[in-house]
Amino acid sequence: MPDIIHGFLPVFDEDCHVLILGSFPSVKSRKVEFYYGNKQNRFWPMLGRYFGEQIGEGALERRLFVLQHGIALWDIVVSCSIHGSADASIRNYVLADLNEILCVAPIQSILLNGTTAFRLFCEQYSGIAIPYLCLPSTSPANSHYNEQAWVTALDAVLNGKKKNEVKNGDEKI
Repeated sequence: MPDIIHGFLPVFDEDCHVLILGSFPSVKSRKVEFYYGNKQNRFWPMLGRYFGEQIGEGALERRLFVLQHGIALWDIVVSCSIHGSADASIRNYVLADLNEILCVAPIQSILLNGTTAFRLFCEQYSGIAIPYLCLPSTSPANSHYNEQAWVTALDAVLNGKKKNEVKNGDEKI
């Protein structure tokens, strides 16, 4: 059995209104010790375009950026055995206890970065009262990435636009 690998601690504070959950850090993310560390991942460029700001490449700059914009980050899997970066190889996993964030931050929406994060989230949290939404993975391996889906979801929670459009379940926008 492969070794158990641990993910990152959550990034959040009492001013976060949206929680973005990935599946588990990639090899490149684990190497730089922060979320979405693969330079080909679309996550940080997408957020930079959304907010119209440049985002530094270091963990500290990225941590401060998301907190400044009311975004919490974590992965639904906190530890697992995994081969490389392939979500399909995740085994022997432990899911995140989201109460660690939800007891502190007034989270209004949970955005799941890809179908693996969504599927694993639903194993434990499908009955949660907070709206959640599966969005296209920002991974460079995802050929079906759709930035407009992310923009629409972020608008719904961060700009107060039609908050009721973000629905529970597997509906995708």
